Amino acid sequence: MLAISVAARLAWTFLVPNGANFVDLHVYLGGAAALDHPGTLYSYVYADQTPDFPLPFTYPPFAALVFYPLSKLPFAVVALGWQLGIIAALYGVVRVSQRLIGAGGQERSDSGISVGPNDGRRSAMLWTAAGIWTEPLRSTFDYGQINVFLVLAALWAVQSTRWWVSGLLVGTAAGIKLTPAITGLYFVGTRRWAAAVFSAVVFAATVAVSIAVIGQQGRFYFTDLLGDASRIGPIGTSFNQSWRGGISRILGHDAGYGPLVLAGIAISAVLALLAWRALAPARRQRDQLGSLLVVQLFGLLISPISWTHHWVWLLPLMIWLFDGPWRDRPGARPLGWSWLALTLLGVPWLLSFAQPTIWEISRPWYLAWAGLVYIVATLVTLGWIVTTGRPVAGRSARPAPHPSR
Repeated sequence: MLAISVAARLAWTFLVPNGANFVDLHVYLGGAAALDHPGTLYSYVYADQTPDFPLPFTYPPFAALVFYPLSKLPFAVVALGWQLGIIAALYGVVRVSQRLIGAGGQERSDSGISVGPNDGRRSAMLWTAAGIWTEPLRSTFDYGQINVFLVLAALWAVQSTRWWVSGLLVGTAAGIKLTPAITGLYFVGTRRWAAAVFSAVVFAATVAVSIAVIGQQGRFYFTDLLGDASRIGPIGTSFNQSWRGGISRILGHDAGYGPLVLAGIAISAVLALLAWRALAPARRQRDQLGSLLVVQLFGLLISPISWTHHWVWLLPLMIWLFDGPWRDRPGARPLGWSWLALTLLGVPWLLSFAQPTIWEISRPWYLAWAGLVYIVATLVTLGWIVTTGRPVAGRSARPAPHPSR
C-alpha cells in the first residue's frame, strides 16, 4: 500500500500537467539565491505561476541561510529530493507519534494480544500511505512546503529526554519558521525548564547568526516585517483555517484581532487549558502526544494565518484518537473517522472553488460558515477531551510510557 501510494503521488506530481507547482519551494530557493545580491532578500518575489499574488520571501532570514546550498542545485533535482524527503519525514512523524503513545512496540491482534515483534512498522506504513492523500499533505506536496519536517522536529523534541536535543530542535525549527515556537509552551507546561530555556537560546542564536551574515535585511525582518500578515497571503481565503480567517469570512472583511477573534481565542484558550489538565490526571503519567497536540491545535487557531498545509498535526491527532491511550473512550473513533473524512475530502480545498479570487473575503453566508470547518472540528475535539477527561468507572486509560532516549 505504501509503495502504491508513493508511486501514485510521484506520478501525479511529475507526470500529470499541473500536478504540482512547487511555488513555495521556488520561493525558498529564490529567496536564498537573493543572498548573492545584498539587500534584496525581502524585496524578492516569485510570480511565474502566481501572477495574481507575487509571493515574497516571508520566513526569518535564518531560513534563507539554510536553503542557500540548495539554491545552487538544479531545481528539478531539489524538487524530486524534496518530495522524497517529505515522504520520509511523514513516515518519521507517524513512527514518533506511535512511540509517544506506546504503540510502536508490537503489532496487536483485534483482541489486543501481541502477535509479532514488528515494531509497529506495518501500521506506520499504512498510516503514511493514507496520510499522503489528506489535505494538509496534498497541499504540502503541491507547494513543496516545509511543515512536515518542522512537525517531525517538534515530535522528536518531545520524545527526547535530553534537554539540549529538545531545545536545539525547537529553537532551530523556530529560526526557520516561527510557528514551531509554540512548542515551547509544552516545555513550560511539563516543567522542562532546561529545554524551554535552551530552545529560546538557540532561536536567539539563529537571529544573531542571520544578522551577522546577512546584515541589514536580517534586522529589517525583526524590526519591520515581523507580524505583518499582509505579506504572508490573503487572510480571507478558505485555505486559512485560523480564527482570524474564519471570522473575516463571516464579516466580509479582515477582522484583524478584533473582539470576535479575541473571543474565539479566549474560548480556545480555556478549552486548551482544561484539555491539558485532563490529559494529566492525578497520580498518572501525562499523555505526551495528546498534550503536545493540545498545544499545537491551540497555536493553529490563534495564528493570523494557518494554511491547510500547517495542519499536518491532524495526522498525529488521528493516530492518537485511533491508537492512543484514550482510544477506547466513547467518541474517540467517531472523532478519528470524522477528521479522516474531512482531510481526505479536503473541505477547505472544495470551498476554494466557490471563491472568485483568493483576495475576495465577502461570500454567501453558507460558504462563510462552512469555512469554519477545521476550527469547529478542533473545538469539538478539545471539548471531547475535556468532557471525557474524568476516569471512566472500571476502566482507566493506558498511561503513556516514558520516552526512549
